Amino acid sequence: MVVPPDVLMAAAMSLFLFVALGAALVLVVLSTKRPREIPLLVAGGLVVLALFVVVVVPVNVPTVVAVVIALLGTALAAAGGSPVTRRVLEVATHGRVPEGDNGGIMLRPVTVPGLVAEDAPAREVLRGGTTIGYLERLGVAIAIVVGFPEAIAVVVAIKGIGRFSELAAAEARERFIIGTLASLLWACVVGGLVRLAIW
Repeated sequence: MVVPPDVLMAAAMSLFLFVALGAALVLVVLSTKRPREIPLLVAGGLVVLALFVVVVVPVNVPTVVAVVIALLGTALAAAGGSPVTRRVLEVATHGRVPEGDNGGIMLRPVTVPGLVAEDAPAREVLRGGTTIGYLERLGVAIAIVVGFPEAIAVVVAIKGIGRFSELAAAEARERFIIGTLASLLWACVVGGLVRLAIW
């Protein structure tokens, strides 16, 4: 029995995508507690390699495999963005801005003689940033996979409006912009990879 070349190609592509996305997901999950560069670089390399292969060798994967790849890719987009974004923020801020207990950052109020004392306690701003990031990446990845990238503008608008009052401090603005861009870039690349692979 001779297997047609297109069936072999579809099977090979399906297996490659499953292994690449699965391995990248394992690496980013292992880096969730403390983002480390090597596993994150390898995970990013696997995503870029898979994207390159999908662009160069466009093969339609079977429907059942497409569903598995869509689920795996969406999980990678949502979960993987957290350690990637945290590592990018560590590099950008050089660890100068301490993180709070609720996913935000700790900022001391600006000292104003007579109004705000020098020893005023720090307060946490941008609370819930980790949870918001997961939801943001999930929404973006799903929007790209189903072919509705316009939804990205809605996600960014909601996030910006919701955080507007907390962006008075330079540290908060810096973290918001860098974190959002890193998070969105990760979700868009993984979502685009899945979209190209399954449609």
